Amino acid sequence: MKIVVLVKQVPDTEEERMIAPDGNLDRKSASGVADEINERALEVALSFKDANKGTEVVLLSMGPGETAAALRKGLQMGADSAVHVKDDRLSGADAVQTAHVLAAALQATGFDVVIAGNASTDGGGGIVPAMISELLGVPLLGSLNQVTLTADSVAGERQEENGTAMVQASLPAVFSVTERAAEARFPNFKGILTAKRKTVRDLMLDGLRVPQEVLRARSTVLSVQGRPARAIGSKIVDDGNAGRRLAEFLVSSRLV
Repeated sequence: MKIVVLVKQVPDTEEERMIAPDGNLDRKSASGVADEINERALEVALSFKDANKGTEVVLLSMGPGETAAALRKGLQMGADSAVHVKDDRLSGADAVQTAHVLAAALQATGFDVVIAGNASTDGGGGIVPAMISELLGVPLLGSLNQVTLTADSVAGERQEENGTAMVQASLPAVFSVTERAAEARFPNFKGILTAKRKTVRDLMLDGLRVPQEVLRARSTVLSVQGRPARAIGSKIVDDGNAGRRLAEFLVSSRLV
């Protein structure tokens, strides 16, 4: 079985993340790291590989050159190879363009199952896996909390508004996982050493079958406004009317 795991490099959530004036992500404002939710998706693939020898796990990412660091970590965790779609023409790509490019890359590399995180920590849209499944013409099982993957099917539990739902699909398929699905393993010393010998294949737009009309049309950010500074609160000193002042504050803030 060939499992392809979608990987994305995102700004470190422990640092201040910024949007540049042109509406694109300011990659210099925070360190880039592999998105944790993608590492959990990779753990699902690696767990299946551990129990089923002969399984091939391939990482797929779209992004600038520094994205290679996120792919390298995935290789250290145990993935067999990686595919990196990098092209300056994709800078600032929206969800539609991203889905088309990744779907074209998947068609070029081949797959039996595609695993993704349910939503990235930078964009948070959560729609790319569904778009990819639509473009590839295969089933989608989205936001699975628990996953059972076999040689010919995938099943899992998904949280719904009024409870949980058990869903299943035959392969090939696309499915995404939540933070409840798996706890990502840490790269060990052997994995770090062997990762240096693993293949990272670079792809350019010219080598993919992406419709030109998709590349020409793009969502555009018209303006960017920084988060306003937090106002300094007032300190109430009890001089006999602190209770009344506190009550007035709660009422004015609609807290009571």
